[in-house]
Amino acid sequence: MATDFTTADLIDEHGDTLRSCATQFRGYGGRAFFAGPIRTVKCHEDNGLVKQVLNTPGEGAVLVVDGGGSLRSALMGDLIAEAAVTNGWSGVVINGAVRDTAALGGLDLGVKALGSNPRKSLKDAAGRLDVPVSFGEVTFVPGEWLYSDHDGIVVNTTRV
Repeated sequence: MATDFTTADLIDEHGDTLRSCATQFRGYGGRAFFAGPIRTVKCHEDNGLVKQVLNTPGEGAVLVVDGGGSLRSALMGDLIAEAAVTNGWSGVVINGAVRDTAALGGLDLGVKALGSNPRKSLKDAAGRLDVPVSFGEVTFVPGEWLYSDHDGIVVNTTRV
């Protein structure tokens, strides 16, 4: 993944055409800079759909998971993240928790989440796939582009 962007420079160049996520995520993955077209999962304390999606070809996409901000159980751990790397995903943004954070840091994958919790989630695959999800004053629409670095996350309707 090219690191020839910073979100601050993108904002300076494109201004209000970019949407900036106000949620203050923590970075857990081994890749600090990541970008790609958005795919989404909306779920609550159930990572079945997250696992299913990340076990398919990512082709450089970023999976945005709206877990409702719950920190009661992790929506991704090292095994699912390893599948994401194997399948060519650029990154995962989780409005919720992750686990196995030391292992996540060693993977070539962008990972942002609200926090961590060692507790496993449900595995029923309850939720919705590829629907617009909203948090941090941004609506993440499948097919739009997400850019992430140390400063935050910005979204645009097309690749910039």
